[in-house]
Amino acid sequence: MDATSTGPDATALLRRLATYRADDRRAFGQLAQSLILFAGLWWAMIAALEVSYLLTLLLVIPAGFILLRIFIIQHDCGHGSFTSSKRLNQRIGRALGVLTFTPFDYWKHTHSIHHATSGNLDRRGHGDVTTLTVDEYQALTKAGRLGYRIYRNPLTILGFGPFFQFFIKHRLPLDAPRHWHDAWRSVWMTNLGIAATVGLATWTIGLPHYLMIQLPLTLFTATFGVFLFYVQHQYEGTYWERQDKWNFGTAALHGSSFLDLPRPLHWLTGNICYHHLHHLASRVPNYRLPEAFAEIKEARAVPHLNLGDAFRSLRLHLWDEHERRLIRFSDLPGDLRSEPQS
Repeated sequence: MDATSTGPDATALLRRLATYRADDRRAFGQLAQSLILFAGLWWAMIAALEVSYLLTLLLVIPAGFILLRIFIIQHDCGHGSFTSSKRLNQRIGRALGVLTFTPFDYWKHTHSIHHATSGNLDRRGHGDVTTLTVDEYQALTKAGRLGYRIYRNPLTILGFGPFFQFFIKHRLPLDAPRHWHDAWRSVWMTNLGIAATVGLATWTIGLPHYLMIQLPLTLFTATFGVFLFYVQHQYEGTYWERQDKWNFGTAALHGSSFLDLPRPLHWLTGNICYHHLHHLASRVPNYRLPEAFAEIKEARAVPHLNLGDAFRSLRLHLWDEHERRLIRFSDLPGDLRSEPQS
């Protein structure tokens, strides 16, 4: 049976989720807690440099998870869901962009397009991982097929991809049209804030020490964040449809996963793994997603993925419109399957 023929009613579930709005007390508490922990871990990483660089790198792991939590706060600000104040959401989001290396208004714009088009085969290209159909792949030249295979290789997705996205593209996003004035202003102001941070770090702890911490910290956070984003839409049983058949509610509940993690990991990742609920009702702040999931039976009536499923999804590459599923390169006909594997 097609997975999209079963499951909760999106409209009814959306009405229930509409009651889970921002709680400013919880929002400010989460923000303060995350920033204090992040500052403390930065101090510990600096101190550890005097003992062992290996110890500093070990501390990068918890610091990276806290930075991911900070990114999710910025993400909620982009949806206008973190606090009850639109102006405060914008100010917090723009300030946090300096820590996350993510220009707030640029990211907000592209991410809103992602939410409005996720799972729509006729509106791919913004805020998503490029996914070709089998027919599109077959129509490519051999060089084009090789390029796509390289792009979909896990070493690219989780290696070069995060570095490119956060160190290069976010500094100069050439895909942003010039009339996105707020987005471009955000890019320049974020770059200025990062430059000021680098200057302060150079004056206080020295540029080499700053880079020894900041580079692995950002790369760890970006890599794990990209992995989560990838598996939240690229998994067995996901949803893709052409414009004339595409449905927002179905795309949210069947094209966005619930990644069932141990509770500490949900906390560390800012509850973003309740992704089906987030895509259906993006005005629900991250700190209320577990509450909604626990209290609404219909919110749990979707496939649950575990970490094993998530890692296996890295082997899926193409959407088969006839079979209505993601397939591997090795599932292609023999003449295409025999090309160099990714």
